[in-house]
Amino acid sequence: MTSIQPAQTVLVTGGTGFVAGWCIAGLLKRGYAVRATLRSPAKADAVRQAVAEQADPGGRLSFVAADLTADAGWDEAAVGCDYVLHVASPLGYDHPKDPGALIVPARDGTLRVLRAAVKAGVRRVVMTSSCAAVTPSVYRRGDVVDETLWSDPNDPKLDPYRKSKTIAEQAAWRYMREHGGATTLATVLPGAVFGPLLGADGQGSVQVINRLLQGKVPAAPRLGFEIVDVRDLADLHLRAMTADAAAGERFIAVGEFQWMADVARELREGLGQAARGVPTRTMPDALVRFLAVFDPSLRALTPMLGRKYQRTSAKARRVLGWQPRPARETVLDCAKSLIANGLV
Repeated sequence: MTSIQPAQTVLVTGGTGFVAGWCIAGLLKRGYAVRATLRSPAKADAVRQAVAEQADPGGRLSFVAADLTADAGWDEAAVGCDYVLHVASPLGYDHPKDPGALIVPARDGTLRVLRAAVKAGVRRVVMTSSCAAVTPSVYRRGDVVDETLWSDPNDPKLDPYRKSKTIAEQAAWRYMREHGGATTLATVLPGAVFGPLLGADGQGSVQVINRLLQGKVPAAPRLGFEIVDVRDLADLHLRAMTADAAAGERFIAVGEFQWMADVARELREGLGQAARGVPTRTMPDALVRFLAVFDPSLRALTPMLGRKYQRTSAKARRVLGWQPRPARETVLDCAKSLIANGLV
């Protein structure tokens, strides 16, 4: 990817987030000016310091206060921007009794960003969706899933998180068809996002690795991950931002599939004593289902036990020249950064 003139400005939503930090660093390396949204302006110095580990912000990184749950600030955030990377997701409950606690802010927050972007004449918005939005209602081992599939938000087996991601992305495409004008949209659908942290905040899905390292998982459930490195995910966002062929397209972002037992083995083999708390056994499915009766955090996971979805990133590779790195590198770099940041 070639460098551009610093006059081009990119708005990145959710500047404190795991993925957003790497997007900001990648943009700065390529010469862009970056404006990042924060719910709390007090976080600005921490974000600047974290990003500086990868790229010198100089005078090209600025911040604006905006919250996905409110209208205030979004027009000001988008004005004068050439592109928007909508990476942020609103904070919600992990397992809400009311699915609307996740669905409403995810959908409405996305629409706030899109309205501001279209009003400001932004060239393109790249939205971070999720592989949760391409989950088949009927699981058949061996089926390969691509971007033409949509999760069914009316499927009673679809948990609130997957439903919220699906509804938010569908709302984004519908809004852009009706109101987008010259502004185009591309969406990126990552799997399980691991990799090194920029600082101690914004762990996101990295908490899975942290829990293994801390010995909080006595045995590994039969859960699988389509792993994508956060650095590769940020790179795909930037490719989708400028490539003509990305306009109006969805891109699945996944690398290798690994079971949780595989991840645990990578940690033990790669870290030695630092991984002494990582489990060596696999937890029977029946035990996971029994524990889920008492632990709400496990209930959303039980339908995924033993399922090996095969989502393909062939489109991102073919259209955008994207190439994810090996899962082992991602897992070990993730664990080492957790240790280095004193989080284990």
